[in-house]
Amino acid sequence: MSKTDETNERYRAPALDKGLDIIELLSGVEESMSQSEIAKALDRSSNEIYRMLDRLVRRGYVARTSADRYEMTLKLFGLAHRHPPMRRLVSQSLPVMRCFAREAEQSCHMTVYDRGSLVVIAQVDAPGYWGIAIRVGSHISLLNTGSGHLLLAFAPPAERALMLEEREVMPHEIRVADFDERLNRVRAQGYEMMPSQQTAGITNISMPLMGPSGRVLAALTCAHLPRLDVDNPRSTDEVRERLEAAAREITAAAGGDWPDGPEGGRE
Repeated sequence: MSKTDETNERYRAPALDKGLDIIELLSGVEESMSQSEIAKALDRSSNEIYRMLDRLVRRGYVARTSADRYEMTLKLFGLAHRHPPMRRLVSQSLPVMRCFAREAEQSCHMTVYDRGSLVVIAQVDAPGYWGIAIRVGSHISLLNTGSGHLLLAFAPPAERALMLEEREVMPHEIRVADFDERLNRVRAQGYEMMPSQQTAGITNISMPLMGPSGRVLAALTCAHLPRLDVDNPRSTDEVRERLEAAAREITAAAGGDWPDGPEGGRE
């Protein structure tokens, strides 16, 4: 056994592991699960799972339905948004995002990097009764999205390497040819604009949101959908310009500096 394995064994907390296993399992399924289904999925006995489920229900992380099944509550979501920097960024950004959505007639969302993938922390729908929307809390690909390219492009080299090393591999992940060259181009022009790798006809436009330290905080992205139901729909270039204006406004509110210049304004 290696020294790392010995350390991991020494500091094991089996009860905590079981609770986290249950939370991670339930957070990844659409439907509720029975106690026996949870036990089978985690390869544990029903007796082991019962006590942990009881505690999670009593603490409000899991809800027990009238059909004696279990599902996640929104408690973890609420706790995540109590984190001051995250709450402040979302609070500053939402009014600007709503203004962009109204003027551009498009939806937009904000993503941050979190341990190998991107997490959507804010979403504003397009005006009207239809549009492209990504659920808040969704995990999306680092390689197959404009947001991912943007955050990789503006990360320092060592941080970029770590992000790629620990990335969560998503289904149907495709790494574009000349990837480093692509990221360098994104950084130089200050944004990413690319066809969606998930939905035909969509163009992803992503802008950086910069913080006081000169580091990228998040990506602001519009999944541009050509509109046929409005008079004089905004072109892709018009939407890109409006999205840049929104990103500049959010960056200023966050006390950051917009990355002007041929190399994105950062060394």
